[in-house]
Amino acid sequence: MLVEHALDVFTRPGLRGQRVSGDGSADSDGGAVNVADVAGDADGANGLKVGRAWSPRFKISKPAAVSGDTLRYEARDDDAGLELATEVGALKGGSLRIRHTLTNVASGSYMLEGLDVHVPLGDDMTEFLDFCGRHERERQPQRHQVADGMWLREFRKGKPGYAGPLIVAGTEGFDFHNGSVLMVQVSWSGNSTIAVDRDDEQSAGVNAGELLLPGEVVLAKGESYTTPWVMVTASNEGLDGAAQSVHAWERSLAAHPKTQPMTLNVWEAVMFNHDFSKLKKLAEIAAKIGVERYVLDDGWFHLRRDDHAGLGDWWIDPDVWPNGLKPLSDYVRGLGMEFGLWIELEMINRDSDLYREHPDWIMQAGSRTPIEQRNQLVLDLTNPQAFDYVFNAISKVIAETGVDYIKWDHNRFLLEAGTNLRGGAPAVHAQTDAFYRLLDELRAEFPNIEWESCASGGGRIDTGIVEKVSRFWGSDMTDAMSRQKIQRWTVQTVAPEYIGAHISQPVSQQTERTLSLDFRAATAAFFAFGIEWDLTQAGEDDLKKLAAWVAWYKNNRDFLHSGKFVRLDLADPAVLGYGVVADDGSRAIIEHVQYDESLSNRGVYLRIPGLDEHAQYKVRWTAVPQLFAPLESFDTYGPLGDVAVSGQYLMTVGVRMPRCRPETERIFEVVKQ
Repeated sequence: MLVEHALDVFTRPGLRGQRVSGDGSADSDGGAVNVADVAGDADGANGLKVGRAWSPRFKISKPAAVSGDTLRYEARDDDAGLELATEVGALKGGSLRIRHTLTNVASGSYMLEGLDVHVPLGDDMTEFLDFCGRHERERQPQRHQVADGMWLREFRKGKPGYAGPLIVAGTEGFDFHNGSVLMVQVSWSGNSTIAVDRDDEQSAGVNAGELLLPGEVVLAKGESYTTPWVMVTASNEGLDGAAQSVHAWERSLAAHPKTQPMTLNVWEAVMFNHDFSKLKKLAEIAAKIGVERYVLDDGWFHLRRDDHAGLGDWWIDPDVWPNGLKPLSDYVRGLGMEFGLWIELEMINRDSDLYREHPDWIMQAGSRTPIEQRNQLVLDLTNPQAFDYVFNAISKVIAETGVDYIKWDHNRFLLEAGTNLRGGAPAVHAQTDAFYRLLDELRAEFPNIEWESCASGGGRIDTGIVEKVSRFWGSDMTDAMSRQKIQRWTVQTVAPEYIGAHISQPVSQQTERTLSLDFRAATAAFFAFGIEWDLTQAGEDDLKKLAAWVAWYKNNRDFLHSGKFVRLDLADPAVLGYGVVADDGSRAIIEHVQYDESLSNRGVYLRIPGLDEHAQYKVRWTAVPQLFAPLESFDTYGPLGDVAVSGQYLMTVGVRMPRCRPETERIFEVVKQ
């Protein structure tokens, strides 16, 4: 089946490029034309521009072959001097991933402008969903109708950004549990492009791949370019079915966090004001309430008293840390916790010794210095000297300090991202490759360290980097109200255990909203649970409650991070519902969130998918007992308590939750009898 569908479905590469002569000039001028598909007709979705290879007709040159879970077939056009190999891999959980490799087999150079994977859409897939977003407001859904013409998204900032290259197309009205959907995402951490295209004959499809800047890929004879993997996930059970397929694959990866430690990050507690005595006190309180990992964030290296200086000077600042970071690391580890550290290796400040010594090591499009963003420029990791400097400098810090965990940040866009090695030519593709290589070499050098991907919050979350990290920082927004909707949609791409979600301080640093500890904790508890709060300012009652939440998380995380994550479709827009259901339907933990004030007093019924319709279940409250103390009576919630009900009842009628106060949550557990 895999062979049949690959030959019929994924054989139409969107190819754009030009044959250039030996001196680099184009052979001739011409317009955009359709590219033939591998089978040999001429209805391709995109064009190959100019040159003598202006209309390739690829024909299968070798029989399709299957190795393990991957099918590979090769095609060739002798007139164009191009070979094309396509791989289709079957992934655990049911997704496919596809990529092309284009090889220039003719004399002279071939300038590649773009090579996409084309995925056809069924004629009944009339709607599609993608994400918009910004800093502190990542991954907000938006819907569109499939129409004639092309709908195109380009991600040109050197990272996936706050929306990410993802499209979910489906039948009309698809939701979390209903409808047939096809999810397509580019597994790449650099520039990318994704489009929905329908021609006037109603043939529709998704084109996805890397966005290449002019001159980034020029293939000499014998050289090849391989596209990023494009992941394709089909589901007849709506958005959750597609997400669960991807989660199953992610849980098979070597870097997957088998157990996600309870984490304290001290950023919002101390920011740049590093004081050893306060940091020790934070560690003592954290250990007492059950924290397992302690992370020292920004501010530990040379000149780093604020965000205007120091990036690039990757050595411990002796003015702040005269004895280095090892005393703190040793103290934290002595309390039974792991020690983590923040870094941002791809960036550089003008106010740094590194910039003063090597101003030519920045990425720039010409002689002018790029506009700063976040007071930063980009360090050109395609430069071997810069790459080696960063690798050696941070390796020394890690080895001397004793580090169990690294939070890797990326706080600006790659604009004017040229390399001085080639006169300012565009180099986002090469920079992304260099980032992957730097991370891989550090992982090999320090195999026991776990890595977190952060990019001004959730700006680099994709199915390419997920193969190399164990955690993502979901957003710089730690306000629990905002986090509810950010996390609700981030799980479409990554499993909940990857998404760092922290209990913030009582008054949000970002919004100045005041939210209860229980609401803040319940918002974070299903994910990679942590704390982002100055615990020296917390009272004894709050610390006791924190300890209870930490204990609940530890008791339930194995289940929360292995079952099927579900999002409930509810009629009341003021209420959110989500949770985890065991693969065998034996157990579920469900959270009800009264996000806002409801328009009526009807309440909602939480219908729980994935149970055994013939089995009997009991429903009971779970989480911290104080969470439910203000309720007048449990009798208004049903069915809860000793009464057993069928799985069919819970899936079709559900658990009734009355209208509650805004900004409150309830968590209950369903257990098979």
